Amino acid sequence: MNKLLNVAFAIGLTLTGTSVVMAEKTVTPAVVTIDQLPKLKQEPQHSTVSERVTARFERSHYRQFSLDADFSQKIFNRYLNLLDYSHNVFLASDIAQFDKEKSKIGEYLKKGNLEPLYNIFNLAQKRRFERFQYALNRLNQPIDLTGQDKYQIDRTKAPWPTTQAELDKLWDEKVKYDWLTLKLSDKTDSEIKETLTKRYKAALRRLTQSQSEDVFQIIMTAFAREIDPHTSYLSPRNTEAFDSEMSLSLEGIGAVLQMDDDYPMINSMVTGGPAAKSKELKVGDKIMAVGQQNKPMVDVVGWRLDDIVALIKGPKGSKVKLEVLSDEKGAKPKTITIVREQIRLEDRAVKLTEKDVNGDKIAVLDIPSFYVGLTNDVKTQLQKVAKDNVSALVIDLRGNGGGALTEAISLSGLFIPSGPVVQVRDNNGRVRQDYDRDDVVYYKGPVVVIVNRFSASASEIFAAAMQDYGRALIVGEPTFGKGTVQQYRPLTRVYDQMLSPEWPGLGSVQYTIQKFYRINGGSTQLKGVTPDLLLPSFDSSEMGESFEDNALPWDSISPANYQLSEYADKLKEALKPLTEQHAKRIENDREFSYIFDDIKRYDEAKAKGEDKFVILNFAEREKENKELETIKLNRINERLKLEGKPLLKSLDDLPKDYEGPDPYLDETAKIADDLSKRVQPKKLLN
Repeated sequence: MNKLLNVAFAIGLTLTGTSVVMAEKTVTPAVVTIDQLPKLKQEPQHSTVSERVTARFERSHYRQFSLDADFSQKIFNRYLNLLDYSHNVFLASDIAQFDKEKSKIGEYLKKGNLEPLYNIFNLAQKRRFERFQYALNRLNQPIDLTGQDKYQIDRTKAPWPTTQAELDKLWDEKVKYDWLTLKLSDKTDSEIKETLTKRYKAALRRLTQSQSEDVFQIIMTAFAREIDPHTSYLSPRNTEAFDSEMSLSLEGIGAVLQMDDDYPMINSMVTGGPAAKSKELKVGDKIMAVGQQNKPMVDVVGWRLDDIVALIKGPKGSKVKLEVLSDEKGAKPKTITIVREQIRLEDRAVKLTEKDVNGDKIAVLDIPSFYVGLTNDVKTQLQKVAKDNVSALVIDLRGNGGGALTEAISLSGLFIPSGPVVQVRDNNGRVRQDYDRDDVVYYKGPVVVIVNRFSASASEIFAAAMQDYGRALIVGEPTFGKGTVQQYRPLTRVYDQMLSPEWPGLGSVQYTIQKFYRINGGSTQLKGVTPDLLLPSFDSSEMGESFEDNALPWDSISPANYQLSEYADKLKEALKPLTEQHAKRIENDREFSYIFDDIKRYDEAKAKGEDKFVILNFAEREKENKELETIKLNRINERLKLEGKPLLKSLDDLPKDYEGPDPYLDETAKIADDLSKRVQPKKLLN
């Protein structure tokens, strides 16, 4: 999965949050004026960078494309959407005056003449400045949170407003949403007024601090992402951040952020990093404020993403406080504290545990990433498994975003005698097959692999190979669907500093060069791996590669020549009874009853459109919050009661080290136990 920070989105500022109250006057620093906005122009090196990026993508990208008028219009539309993500800054009349530029973008990029795009950016800054001024004035008027006004969560597909009145209404709703969000976190009206005033004034100041490199990054991002979602241009600053990440030299919380409207959102977490180990953050959570140890929280809504990242990073062992808002319906902001650490490979290492299922031992290998050395570590763990006389092995790949292709191949080889594992095709149509060739099988018993929507890339290659060989039963939910390979290349040439010593670094590019295919011929791209046995889960259609704009399509090539595992026929025969046993078992399982209730509540809310709109009514939202808190508290107390532990009076009493059950893994272990009773190899392999 793409690990790059999406800093290019940071320029796109917007507002959020607002109750029936006339806010008091708050003393804050003077607001900057619109004439302080810089008139940005491209810098001399940008022409060269644009030419090099364009040439590189046209010549080497897996997707063959032409920078014609049609493709130019697509890049242009993406550029406008990056400048005005929520379609609440420009008017339709602004967009109309840009029409003459649409078909020319390809030529602009090839020649390095980007001034027309800079002019559009400058207008966007002016319009955004006007919007924040409106928001500040709106704070001095009554904020009514008693009606049925709605805030549209995602306006990326909405039309641009046609009148000033329509635009004002959108910002009224956004200010209300900001106010409501803060009010639900138990802040007083005066505190909310002060927070939002500071937030909007800070946004105005940041507009005056925009630089030419910011504009260039957005232009290149619009171009790259119109080719495919894993192609990127990295500015010199982002290149430095990427190099640091690849060397694991960063000391932070181990989370990758991206902008969701004005909010920095957790896009992924490094397995074994502080954020993942805290178990208090999850993908989709939004960060509202950041605080250093023994210092007040700083509201970061609307900040540049790179500035937020800089605020979160810090010395190893120091603490950072985050005020986060979950993406769950009715969630209230909460403050968590995380100790910064340097992310090390040993934190991502495979872990072996055992579960007792009806007196049978089921080994569980938790593989968080395909790090270099994984296969050797798994060999060591499998030696322990052999001594413990386990009935079956579960391999947990949930949340595993991939890693080294070589490890996916060699790990597959531990479970098959020899043969092809994956096929790789380049942009010239050449196909390479990667093999396991050692003829040694390190584990001969039944295997179940559990995956989820966040299992990607190398995880999908391994799971697909196990499925195609009939060597393992795959359970869980459909995987992410990333079946492409990217290449990273710096743009600076050795002669640049000699010819143009005044130039800074020129940045770098990452672009798609190859595509993965299963040994059965189908690609893992877009479709991912569909489990043999699906576990109950939420609708994941809006997650994964298939939800990404311009993702490369699924296709197929000729299958490789391979021999099915001796398990294959018995796995096929066992699937129906295993599925029936599973369905019967979870009917009466308490934890799965909770999951079914949550799925039903989610589906009902989605059917009502509640995933698209927020009702700006404080009483209704507070009631929803309390109902959800009651549900969570009751569930925890039911578990504590069964364990013979004291019950909680409120969620505030929940110990920080409390770990809830993992019903999916528990059920997978039971499926593995059932499988062990139905499947045995015909012979031991040497």
